[in-house]
Parts: sequence; structure tokens; C-alpha cells
Amino acid sequence: MTDKSTPDFEKLDPKKHIIIKGARVHNLKNVDVVIPRNQFVVITGLSGSGKSSLAFSTLYAEGQRRYVESLSSYARQFLGKVEKPDVDYIKGVSPAIAIEQKVNSTNSRSTVGTITEIYDYLKLLYARIGKTISPNTGKEVKKDQVEDVVKFILELKKAKVAYLISEIPITSKSNFKNQIQLLIQQGFSRAFVNNQTVFLEDLDQSQCGKTISLMIDRYKIDNELKENQSRISDSVETAIYEGKGKCVVYYDSGTDIKNQKFTNQYDEEGIEFIEPSTNLFSFNNPLGACPKCEGFGKVIGIDEDLVIPNKSLSVYQDAVICWKGEKMQAWKNELIKHAEKFNFPIHKPIYDLTEEQYNLLWEGNSYFGGLNAFFDYLSSNTYKIHYRVMLARYRGRTSCPLCKGKRLRKEAEYVKINEKSINELVDISIERLKAYFDQLELSQYEHQIAKRILLEVNSRIDFLLNVGVGYLTLNRSSSTLSGGESQRINLATSLGSSLVGSMYILDEPSIGLHPKDTQNLITVLRELQKNGNTVIVVEHDEEIMKAADTIIDLGPEAGYLGGNLIFNGNLPELLKTDTLTAKYLNKKLEVYSSSTKRKLNNKIKIVGARENNLKGIDVEFPLHALSVVCGVSGSGKSSLVKRVLYPALQKQLGEYGDKNGLFEKLDGSINQIDAVEFIDQNPIGKSSRSNPVTYIKAYDEIRNLYSSLGLSKSRGYKASHFSFNVSGGRCEVCQGEGEIIEEMQFMADIHLVCEECGGKRFKDEILEVQFKGKSIHDILELTIQEATDFFKNQEKKIALKVAEKLQPLIDVGLGYLKMGQASSTLSGGEAQRVKLASYLGKGGSQKHTLFIFDEPTTGLHFHDISKLLKSFEALIEKGHTLIVIEHNTEVIKNADWIIDLGPEGGENGGHLLFQGELKDFRKAKDSVTKEFI
Repeated sequence: MTDKSTPDFEKLDPKKHIIIKGARVHNLKNVDVVIPRNQFVVITGLSGSGKSSLAFSTLYAEGQRRYVESLSSYARQFLGKVEKPDVDYIKGVSPAIAIEQKVNSTNSRSTVGTITEIYDYLKLLYARIGKTISPNTGKEVKKDQVEDVVKFILELKKAKVAYLISEIPITSKSNFKNQIQLLIQQGFSRAFVNNQTVFLEDLDQSQCGKTISLMIDRYKIDNELKENQSRISDSVETAIYEGKGKCVVYYDSGTDIKNQKFTNQYDEEGIEFIEPSTNLFSFNNPLGACPKCEGFGKVIGIDEDLVIPNKSLSVYQDAVICWKGEKMQAWKNELIKHAEKFNFPIHKPIYDLTEEQYNLLWEGNSYFGGLNAFFDYLSSNTYKIHYRVMLARYRGRTSCPLCKGKRLRKEAEYVKINEKSINELVDISIERLKAYFDQLELSQYEHQIAKRILLEVNSRIDFLLNVGVGYLTLNRSSSTLSGGESQRINLATSLGSSLVGSMYILDEPSIGLHPKDTQNLITVLRELQKNGNTVIVVEHDEEIMKAADTIIDLGPEAGYLGGNLIFNGNLPELLKTDTLTAKYLNKKLEVYSSSTKRKLNNKIKIVGARENNLKGIDVEFPLHALSVVCGVSGSGKSSLVKRVLYPALQKQLGEYGDKNGLFEKLDGSINQIDAVEFIDQNPIGKSSRSNPVTYIKAYDEIRNLYSSLGLSKSRGYKASHFSFNVSGGRCEVCQGEGEIIEEMQFMADIHLVCEECGGKRFKDEILEVQFKGKSIHDILELTIQEATDFFKNQEKKIALKVAEKLQPLIDVGLGYLKMGQASSTLSGGEAQRVKLASYLGKGGSQKHTLFIFDEPTTGLHFHDISKLLKSFEALIEKGHTLIVIEHNTEVIKNADWIIDLGPEGGENGGHLLFQGELKDFRKAKDSVTKEFI
């Protein structure tokens, strides 16, 4: 521990410091911490050293508790049961905002625009200043007010006389005279027929069409007209009332009679439009959602990717697989026969067709029936079973044919700002959206209305650009984002609120961020701090540590060996200490580096990958080696590995998988692979009772051990009695969870310790069964490291077997986790390493498995990355293959094969910049990554 004199807590000013006295949450050992307010503070240390316990479970939990205390009596009735953080006291706490590692949203209605709230502001912008343009006439659709009609009449200069007319529909031919009589009784006397006035009693039905042009008033155009403004207003109101919202002004221009129509209805040339409102632009509202797909953008229909799975083939080469076979081939032959007449390229690959040519393939023309006509033919013959089977084969979730995946009804498309509809804005990248708003030209009146909205939109766009996701579109579904993208969008959303005097607590914001973008992230965090906020970041990134005002290092190691404050000060002071963090920063310790030189003989190859932004690249992956796919955020790494390679291998191995991304073929030594596993950061186990020990099957051995004890045998207890997942031995009040969940209206649910079992999960009689003085509950309260040490020192073979099962969790650096810790409390990186440990535990498997990891260094200290790389080495030595999507330079340096994509993200990415061994990486052109290696 560093020899730093403990400050006198009583003399410190809570307005200048956050003072934590005696923190004992989880593994924290009575820690006293002073955090300067309005500074950029980094909390670091090994995984499991107590960083999250200090930042989130202590500091943020106390901030939230104080917030809840300010709420209604309904919320406060639970506060007697809610435990305060185990701490003597905390002073100087500001309102707290936490940005934690969260799993991607799976809500199919959730988009980047809705998460960041930019779409909410765009809806407001279009509702306030959007102009509805008629698709037929190109004119702006407006509602006319009484003042507009009065102003028009008063500004007539060349006219001599003006007539104010209401068009009254004739109800029926037989009732014409009664209708005229009723109008006379109401005080009207004249009609306007063929540009002349006619008395109503002289009006003949033959002179009218379907309406009576009722004269409401007439005006002599002279200088005295302005004095009659109130009379004109009254007449106009009457005309609009009688004309059911419409009126016409006829005026003598000197040469002929002209007219100007007015309406207080939202229509143009007889077409009614919907008046802009925020709901019109909301795909979560029935008014705005596309009526066919109900705002999802996708429907169950004919899936184009199933009809034409290989877009590298041409029509002639049977790209359209439903046009194969003796009978169905007639549809293809019809197109080939007539293609010359309308210049359709039958030998060109599908991906090279223009949009017009591709649409023609589906819609057909007078010479041939397109694919739509083909499927209509099948639908009309569904009494034949083979047609029903064929239709089912090509059905899937596909883009809505009505809104083309835009989610909104067509009327929303008519509302424009600077000739752009809201649909066009959400489909361009955030970088291009920034350029659009920078060049936006508005009138003074529009600017006044939009000023505040544009301020919010632009600040959020700037934050998204600064955290390195400018290549995304607002319409991008949040379920398709990578873990890093999702995390940084949450960060940008929180930063966009622009609070002052708050305490921001961030959990590793550098996740998924390329080293070149780290500086932008630091700039964003610095701006937040300059605005008068305290920014506390749990982080391992070297650049972010170097940028911090204060570094708090916890340790010295993890779990029960951690939980101490070993350093609190600035970077130069840290570098003088001998903590593990300091040793890695000083290069006294180096991250593990493999010295093994592997022969890369056998490879698998993806040819012509075109998914998302990939530019038809050919990529090789050597077997029995570690391949790293790197590149800036948005360069196409996930598209290549998750959307193309992984589903293609699954299908090749006969497994069920997601729909393939676009590529030409999978080639190489595929027959050497027996299985493929994708190890992502999604949670392990769906049950809230799931934990790492049950996931790796070690808990089965523990239950067997306890059921084999003498007391268990005498009472007839079986292994199931020691399970918290089934009835028998578990507490039935909390059903083995150890806590009761109270649902809170409009707030996060509150978790309360079960009063029946006191959080011990089991009945008292089950807890009486003890092994070496420990009940099953005591075992679950141990850390994995403590439990392994405990079982290793026993003579029973079954106890040694438990220790053996637990060892892989320690090997991947998770020894600090509690045995009974719920899976839902694990970070994405921890969940990923639990999955890795489960495969390391299956050492006897002779299958050659290809493992794919998505950013496995998430949440890892330098020291833990060494453990991870050793685990990778162990998997390869067992005969497996590893492919890793990663930004971490230490992992890239250890790769046998590097695949670098770029040079930028989004539209400017998707190119293969380099593939080969590390020694040749310096030769890569346009690569940003090589500069950091």
C-alpha cells in the first residue's frame, strides 16, 4: 500500500470533495476515499478489485437513495427495507448519473434515433416548421385563415369589384326549390352564375352544376375599402361557415374575371392531407405508423434474400433459385428471350444491377412476368400442396412493401424542410446529418421557432461524432449494434442532457473504441467536467488514465485479496509506486506474449463479402491459430465475422443459424472444422437464479458432494434438495433467489432480502447439513478463489473434482466472483469469460471447434489480459481455432494472423487494408491501426 498520509476527514470541505468513510460494500475493506469534486477521476485496478463496488454499489447507490428519499410517500414506504450502502458516511454527493455496461436493446422498435432522443426532436422540428408539399402539384399545402382572405381582398389593386362566394352543394334535384327558399329565408339574395350576379328567386337549376355559387358579399375596390375591414371579416367568416370550410373570391381584373380559392381544411386540388403533428412522425403511434407493418418496417412476406441468396450470380446462372426446375424455368426463359428488347443484362451479377433493373426483375413488364407475378401465381394455386410448400420456403421477415422499411405512413413523406423529409434524414449517416444541419437555411420566423430544437439536435449529433459513431444512421435498429456502439450511444445520450453540478459515473466508456477515437472521448469527458460536473470513470485504458486529474487504484489483487485503497493521487505520483497498474504503465511488467510460431497451412476463405458496407472482399482465416479482426469502429468487422462468416459456417456444419449476410462462397479447409461457437457478451442463463458456477456445471458436483454426506443420507436428501432451481430444499417464499422483488411504479424494481430465509435461499434443515463446517449457503458466499482453495485441501475425491471444475474460472481471471453471484450482475466481459471458462473445462473434447470472440478484453486490466491470452493459448494447444474481433493492441500483437478493415467507418469503410502476419503489418496502406502497434 502506498504511504500516503490519511487526510483529516473532519476538516475537508464537502463542497470541494466527495468524502467516503468506511466503505465495506462487497469486498471493500473499510476503505476511506476522498474524491475531488469537479475533476476528471479514474478508478482503476484488477477485475474484481472493488472498482464497481466503490463507484456504483457505494457512490451511485447512495446518490440514488437520496434521490428516492425526495419522492412521494408511496415510494418512501419501501425505504425502511432498502439497505443503505455499507459505509460509515458519505458527504458531498451530487445528483448521480450512471452509464453502465448494458446489453443491447432487443426491442425491434428501438433505433439509434429514439435512444439518443434526436428523433424526438426531429419529430418536433417537422411538426413545427415542416411544409407539406403536394406530390401532384408541388405546391405547399396550407390552411387559410379569415385574416388571409381579408388580406387578399384588401390588397386587390387592379380589380374594380370583388365577390365573396360560398359553394353550396345541391342536396337533390327534387329539393332544389326548397333549398333556394331556405337560403332566402336566411337572408341571402344573390348567386354568382357565369361571372354575373343572379337573384336567388330567378335562379334556374339548369344554370347550376352540382353546387350553388352563393354570393355572401361584394366589394367595390377603392381607397375606402380598408375602413370596412370588420365587415369583410364578418362576411368571410360567414362564407367559410356556409361553404363548409371553403370560400372563393372572384374579382374583375379589367380584362376577365379571375378567382382565388381559400380553405381552412388541409387539402390541395381536392386531395386531403394530414396536418403535421409530432404523432404523424412517430412510428410508435397509430397516426404515424405505416398501416401495413405498424411501424416495424418489416413484414412477413417474400424474402428477397431467400429468393436470390447468391447475388454474385446472374439471372442466366440461376441466381433466382425459385425459377429452377423443368416447369418453373419457363419464367426465366421468358425473361431471357425478351431481355434484348428492353436492355436487361442477363449475364450481369445481381449485385451489379442498377436499382431500376433490379426492380424490373421483381415487377416485370409487358414482355415477361416478374417475381411478384410469379409469387402471385403460386398464391392463387395454393390448393396444390407443392405450391404451398414452395411459398413457405421463401417467406420471411422482409422490408415492408408499402413504406419500404421507413416505418412511417406515406403522408409523413410529404412534409419537408429544405426539400428533405424526415425519412431521408434518418437514412443518412450522422456525419452527413451534421452537414445538413450546418447548411440549413431558415426564415427568421422559422429560425425563432426551431432555435431551441436545433440546439438540442446539434449538441447530440456532436456528442455522437465525438464518441466515434458518426457512421451510423438514426434509423439503425439498436438490436444490430455491437456492444461498444451501444455503450457509446448511451454515453452520448447522457452527455446530451448537458447537466451541471452532477456526478457522472461511467463504466469503461472506451469499450469497442479504436485507439484513434480515444482522444475524442477524452475531449467529451473533459467538456463534461468543464461544465461543472464531477466525472468518475471506471477504466483500464492507458490513454484515459494519463488524461485524468486524479487516479484511484484499488487492489492489490482481486476478490478477497483486493478491496483496499492502494493509491489516490495524480499520474506522476502513481508512477513512483509499485502497484500492478504502475508496473504496467512503467513497462516494468509486460502483458503476456506468446513465443510460439505457428505454421499457417490450412485456411478457410470467405469470397466476395458484401454485407452492409463490405466492398466484396476476399478474406482468409488460418486454422489452429489466433486471428484478430481489427479496424476503426464501423469498418465492417462485425459484418464480416458475425453476419457473414459465422452463419455461413453454421449452415455448412448443418446447424441452424441466422440468415446469411451477402457473400459469394465459403472455401478452403472447411471439412476440418467440427463445430463453431460464437462467444459474445450477452448474459449467461435466462433464469435470475443462474450463476457462473451452475453455467460451468461445477454446482452439480457440489450438490453431489452434499447429498453424499451422512446426515443427508439419514434424512433421505438427494442432490436436488441442494438445488435452488427446483422445489424440495429451497426456500419456497423466494423460490431459491434469496430476495423478493417489489415492483415500483415508474421506477426500477426494488430488491429486498427474503425475510423467511434471510437471503440464504434454503430451508433451515438443509443448512444443517455441513461439509467441514460449511453449509451449502456458506459455500455460495465464498469467492471462486476461496472455494477452490477450500476444496483443494480436502481428501474426498468429489471435493477435488469440484476444485478442478472451478479452476478454469480462475484461469480466465474470474476468481473474485462469488460462487452464488447472479449472472444478471455480471458485466458483458465477465459473461464472455465465463463462457470461455466453460470451454476450457471441456479439455477432453476431441472436436476441432472454431471459436469467435467479440471484444473479449472488455473490462480487463493489463494483468487480466495476460490471463486471457494464456487461456487463448490453451485453447489453441487443444487443437482449436480462434477468431477475435478486437481493438486492444496487446491482443493484436499476439495474433498469428491480422485482418485489418477500414480505412474509415460506415460508407468509407469495408475495404480489406491488410491480411497477414504481424511482421508484415507495417506495410499495410491507409491503416490507422498499424500506427498504434
